[in-house]
Order: sequence, then C-alpha cells, then structure tokens
Amino acid sequence: LKGQKKQLSGFGGYENADKKKLKEAKEPMHFAISLTGDALIYPKLNELIKILHKKVKTTFIVTNGMLPDKLRILTPPTQLYISVDAPNKELFKKIDRSLFKDGWERLLESLKILKTMKKDTRTALRFTLIKNMNMTDEEGWAKNIKLSEPLFVEVKAYMFVGSSRQRLQIENMPRHPEVKEFAEKIGKLCGYKIIDEKENSRVVLLAKEDFEGRIMKF
Repeated sequence: LKGQKKQLSGFGGYENADKKKLKEAKEPMHFAISLTGDALIYPKLNELIKILHKKVKTTFIVTNGMLPDKLRILTPPTQLYISVDAPNKELFKKIDRSLFKDGWERLLESLKILKTMKKDTRTALRFTLIKNMNMTDEEGWAKNIKLSEPLFVEVKAYMFVGSSRQRLQIENMPRHPEVKEFAEKIGKLCGYKIIDEKENSRVVLLAKEDFEGRIMKF
C-alpha cells in the first residue's frame, strides 16, 4: 500500500488529474498475486491472504499446479487460478519443461484439489493456446476441466511479447476466431459454454452457466 501511494504521489500536483480516481487509486481493493514465479512458494502467503481479507480486499492467486501440497493447505483466496498449457503429458513435457520429473502428475493432483476448493473460493483454469503446438487434443483439455470442475475456464491466445519471443514465433499467436472456435469445441465435450469474450485480447470465458446480471458474493 505504501508503494502504491508513492507511485501515485506525482499525480497530486497535476492539475488535470482526476482527484476522485486518484483518491481511489491510493487505496487499492484488488490484489493479484501472480506473475514472477509461483505464488505458492511464498512462505507467508496464507498470512498475507488473511490480512488482506481482514481489510476487506479481494485476492487472486495464480499457480501452475506444481505444488499440490502447498495448494492443499492454502487459505482460500477470492479467486484461484491454475494455469494449464497442455492437454496431455506428452505436450506438457514439450511446452512446460518442468523442473519436476513428475510435473504432469503434480498438475493432475492440483486439478483434483481445485475441485474440492470450489465451495470456498471462485475457481478457474487458464488455458494458453499456442498455435501449431497445443491447439490439439480437445478431449484432453476437456478432461482437465472435468477433473477440476472450475467455475470458470479462461481460454486465451499466446501473445508474442516479452522473452517468449526468443522461443516462439509470431505465427504461434492464434487469432481470436481461432481461439473462440477451439474453446467451443472444448466446451461441448465437458458441458461448458462461452459466456463472454474480448476480441482485442484474444480471450474467451467458459462456464457452465452465464453469470451476466448476477451479483456474485465472495
């Protein structure tokens, strides 16, 4: 919170700054705990989640599913994501190149644990589609959904940005219609449907029911 306020300090002297938005920005309400490394490695993660919830903040945890033992004892966040990059063991080894020899088995165990957590938190799977690499085996993707029964499945395109450009090509970035078509195929195999999409982000959202117009309390 102190870091957030320090980053915004210069806007206070800018006459065109929206004072209302500036005030709101100094008191962030949503905390996405993800990106560099796996959040579950952080030894004080449960303590952090409890503190934020006590302050009436929302927490979003993203993990790649390699630490099922940590996931099993995780204090339920507001929303829990598991990132999945492959529909089967063969492609998992090729794409993820996990440091764990039993990486695929760890992922499957985490998906099973996710299913048990859906009463306490919003659960989600995040599928990153890489053209000419993992846009295959729709039944495998659907099997991962059936195993974890998440509330949401986010199906998004790989984006040719950052250090990934050293490993992949721009041709590996699927267009939105391709993402949508593939997501529809997966959904039909496991009883999920598209409830939302964002074309310029090349992402679609799958769920068993449409939550539009409903207030979800967590």
